[in-house]
Amino acid sequence: MKCFPATARIVGFRVLLVLMMSVLMAPSFAEVDGFTSKEQGKLFTLQGSNTIGAHLAPEWAKSYLSAKGAESVVIEPLLRDNEYRVKGQNINHEVYIDIHAHGSSTGFKGLKSNQADLAMSSRRIKKSEFTRLKGFGDMTAFNAEHIVAIDGLAVIVHPSNPVTQLSVDQVAKIFSGKIHNWKAVGGPDKAITLYSRDSNSGTFDTFKSLVLQKKYTLSGRAARFASNDDLSDRVSQDEGAIGFVGLASVRNARPLAINDNNTTPLLPETVFVATEDYPLSRRLFMYSPPNTHNTYVSEFIAFTQSRAGQSIVEYIGFISQNPKSLSVKIDSGPDEYQELSRVAERLSINFRFKRGQADLDNKALQDIERLVSYLRIHHSRDLLVQLVGFSNVESTESRAVVLSRLRASAVRLALSRYDIRTQSIIGFGDDMRVASDQGRSAVKNDRVEVWVISSDKASELEANAKTLAAY
Repeated sequence: MKCFPATARIVGFRVLLVLMMSVLMAPSFAEVDGFTSKEQGKLFTLQGSNTIGAHLAPEWAKSYLSAKGAESVVIEPLLRDNEYRVKGQNINHEVYIDIHAHGSSTGFKGLKSNQADLAMSSRRIKKSEFTRLKGFGDMTAFNAEHIVAIDGLAVIVHPSNPVTQLSVDQVAKIFSGKIHNWKAVGGPDKAITLYSRDSNSGTFDTFKSLVLQKKYTLSGRAARFASNDDLSDRVSQDEGAIGFVGLASVRNARPLAINDNNTTPLLPETVFVATEDYPLSRRLFMYSPPNTHNTYVSEFIAFTQSRAGQSIVEYIGFISQNPKSLSVKIDSGPDEYQELSRVAERLSINFRFKRGQADLDNKALQDIERLVSYLRIHHSRDLLVQLVGFSNVESTESRAVVLSRLRASAVRLALSRYDIRTQSIIGFGDDMRVASDQGRSAVKNDRVEVWVISSDKASELEANAKTLAAY
């Protein structure tokens, strides 16, 4: 366990929040203009991820049309499975949005062929897709790549299965066929049956990236499904089954706690998924051509990012990006970190960075605004804020500590642009890793956590820090 100077502990916890505009309510991120009397017909088409398109996108579209003044808005299934039309009446004209949810890859193909205005994806755009769409501009730019929700891949089993947790590697070995009996992982002497999403699915792409990686391939014995819900229902009827779905589709199955390379096993619960600490958490995206000329598309994206849009995310069963404060008990790691968890609340925001750098990614840029909004709404609580930086394993321990502090400083600088100042930061280096230090998930270790402390608890925290300093 690393030990940091007592002065760093004392000063680090005295982070003063100054809200210059605290009387203002938080910005909504969206202004939806009403329809004019002549607007009619199709507004735009979404194609791509079934995870987003099955429930979330239709509900977004329904609320968006209603916010613009459409009446009698309904979600209407089309002739082909996983396709919907969300329509309403604008005076005497029909207005509608089409949604085709056949997998993340189909969304990027739709953009390329001009059959879609927005691509829904439950993974980040691939290099090959980025290249094919380079005619639109930079599809990873802030005005093209939109993180709209957080999801977790729940590894699910039959409710009667006594196994409660698995490592990522065990899950990979099971789905690759190297482990084929539950007895090998502490369960009954029973054959394992495999249920997987199909190859068009962003859910499968994420599973392949986070679990199978480049070491394993999916067993040919796995049954494949185009729908999360259908897969989950089959697992809940098969005592030997194991499958994986988005959080909103756990239904009657039971999720397992997952650990990554001896990290603490975590269930796909709100705080761990929202902060992306859960090993199989993921971001849900929408992609639009940069500087799109379709004003409905721009307005709809802003609506999905708004407090109202994120409330729909939560209603459907995903994790919204609206910040929440949660009590989280930490019983490992540096003493000062454990003490912080005892007296403070953690916000459901983690700021993440590019590997080896201190630059905020696209979600972090959005989350700065969300954090500012949260703090302005809760200004009456007289909160102090602690930014805590972490790093993945670096070439030296000192480099990891420096990077963790630089990242916390980057968040502090971004907040200062909204007239929110912090006086100090803490960096714990590569302590408290939430993912393996190798592979794609390693980026989750490069993070800044946000904790809030009431002024009375801050005094208690400082007193305890002084006691620690005496030893």
